[in-house]
Amino acid sequence: MSTSAAGAQGAAGGRLAASAAGTRGAARATVSATVSALKTALAAEHAAVYGYGVVGAHLAGAEQAAAARDWVAHQVARDDLEAMLRSLGAEPVPAAPAYQLPAAVLTAHDAVTLALALEDRTATAYLALVAVSAPAIRHFGALRLRATALRAAFWRGTTVAFPGLPASVLGRRPRP
Repeated sequence: MSTSAAGAQGAAGGRLAASAAGTRGAARATVSATVSALKTALAAEHAAVYGYGVVGAHLAGAEQAAAARDWVAHQVARDDLEAMLRSLGAEPVPAAPAYQLPAAVLTAHDAVTLALALEDRTATAYLALVAVSAPAIRHFGALRLRATALRAAFWRGTTVAFPGLPASVLGRRPRP
């Protein structure tokens, strides 16, 4: 083999090795982004499980039963997220012993307001899952986003155009 042929082959091998290393780096970054989004959703679910305990304590009748169903739904979602994180070799974020509520909950109206805040926050977290590259996780995120939007619609009495996005973002128009 001539020196120039050996040099060309060596250069090609170097490019292939660099390409493979770049691919591995991109794959690690993708997994890292997925894990981060899963952990964010899990943290939101931990807070929702805690919050729905407060919500249910201030409601009665059908509303209390709805809060109990929502509490269980958030527990199931939490458990699913923990399993997904473990399957990726990541450690799930633990629940905090307590959470700061956005406002004092003293009445049934306050409890409904808290339920809405919990659903809106979990919807925002699930939007990040919908954006990851793994199809199964995107699908999971979309299903959970839908579920959280339906729960929020129950508590709100109406739907919103884009669950998980704050109204302030929706009102902005791009500048030409």
